[in-house]
Amino acid sequence: MGALRLHSLYLFVSTSTRVASAPICSSFLHHNSKVRLAPAKPYASVSRDLCTPVTSEADAPENVEKHPKSGQEGFITPRSYDFNAWYADIIANAELADYGPVRGTMVIRPYGYAIWEAIQDYLNAKIKETGHKNVYFPQFIPYSFIEKEASHVEGFSPELAVVTIGGGKELEEKLVVRPTSETIVNYKFTQWIRSYRDLPIMINQWANVTRWEMRTKPFIRTLEFLWQEGHTAHATLEEAEEEALKMMEVYKNFAYEQAAIPVIPGRKSRRETFAGALRTYTIEAMMGDRKALQAGTSHNLGQNFSRAFGTQFTDENGQRQYVWQTSWAISTRFVGAIIMTHGDDAGLMLPPKIAPIQVVIVPIWKKDDEKTGVLNAAYLVEKVLKTAGIKVELDASEQRTPGWKFNFWEMKGVPLRIEIGPRDVSSGTLVISRRDIPGKLGKVFGISMDSSILEAYVKDKLDEIQSSLLEKATSFRNSNIVDVSSYDELKEAISLGKWARGPWSASDAEELRVKEETGATIRRSCNICKIILTVVVGPFASMMI
Repeated sequence: MGALRLHSLYLFVSTSTRVASAPICSSFLHHNSKVRLAPAKPYASVSRDLCTPVTSEADAPENVEKHPKSGQEGFITPRSYDFNAWYADIIANAELADYGPVRGTMVIRPYGYAIWEAIQDYLNAKIKETGHKNVYFPQFIPYSFIEKEASHVEGFSPELAVVTIGGGKELEEKLVVRPTSETIVNYKFTQWIRSYRDLPIMINQWANVTRWEMRTKPFIRTLEFLWQEGHTAHATLEEAEEEALKMMEVYKNFAYEQAAIPVIPGRKSRRETFAGALRTYTIEAMMGDRKALQAGTSHNLGQNFSRAFGTQFTDENGQRQYVWQTSWAISTRFVGAIIMTHGDDAGLMLPPKIAPIQVVIVPIWKKDDEKTGVLNAAYLVEKVLKTAGIKVELDASEQRTPGWKFNFWEMKGVPLRIEIGPRDVSSGTLVISRRDIPGKLGKVFGISMDSSILEAYVKDKLDEIQSSLLEKATSFRNSNIVDVSSYDELKEAISLGKWARGPWSASDAEELRVKEETGATIRRSCNICKIILTVVVGPFASMMI
């Protein structure tokens, strides 16, 4: 094979979750630039994969000793000590999710589901704005459907959950529990589409998916997860390509504007393309341990599924043609992305736009004669903020001390905390603390309780926190990217836990060689100037969606 060639393509190396390669250019695609990919020489990026998934004590890496305080109530392992344990501690202590009775499954608790609902609310509106309508397809799919598209069955076969018995009897045909819906959607498209007048068809469904993963990690990789999956059918390849890129733009905007995560959009390598797709585009995000996470995908399916299922239409000239299709998805994995991008040793740190609670009010009193006045002021502040459309929680419980409440709500990632005590009531002011600025630096005294002043101040600070989290994540990502011009430089960058970016013109065999020799995989590539392609190194913790 000889030396690897690093000249026609731009490549990116980093710690991450999954890999991609295809045409890309030398620097990042900025948030306000459009995702446009055209045929050209590929650029690539390389990175390590997400940390080893831990589902139980028995699965914990042998080379990482438990922290002495591990297991204590409310204790969160420091990120620098063990990132996996830190992640698991946050999920448990912040009451985001719990393990299900079947290995690899999880129970999403109310607080975790509320974050998913915020993701749903934004994406559902955008999906409808772009002309799509919501539907629902059955979760049981005849096994023969999966077999119709050869690469699809080959790609998904190891992950399939298959039902062979129903009603106490062996089924005439095995049923697959939905791993994705391209096959069953095509089954109906074949019946719904007759003429060019029936096109385009643009639908979306919010559903659960089952994939029999051997290595699992809550939110990141589980046997069952929640997602939205869009499916469209078009008359031409150009329309399908435009649709695939348009939905990547929606995902990219969500990541930046709502989740405050600076993702990198691009195209997957042939080896990493979705089973049955012509092209796969993804958004990749750098987590707090410098590993990459594939956070959303959009596939141009070409005519692979339409040919397998005979999904045709009569064009304007009376000729029968196969439709061109796309599919695209974002899942509950994005909850994990938010945790690992913004969280710190104190716990969660949630961007205000997706936080279930944006402001928590903690009333403080010592004497009984102070209680009524403090609580009355707290209820008044709560009403002002709720009227202003701010998601607020008043913690008036008396079972815990104010100090305990401060730590608890910080761990839950609430962006702002309001403290009201007897002196504040007397002065008509209150104290506000920012979650993203720890300690005294993030605390401001003497904020007026006047409704107009308080509302404006709180909204302004929430906007500041949203911007600050994005800026911090962007700075962290950029500081961990190394430009490389040779294979030796690539390997050095990976060994330092960095992402590498540089020219790349490797074959499938050379891509495999990089993975074998360094643990890295190509994450993405594209032809546009200022886009990064990443290659991932390390244990894989993400799946293609």
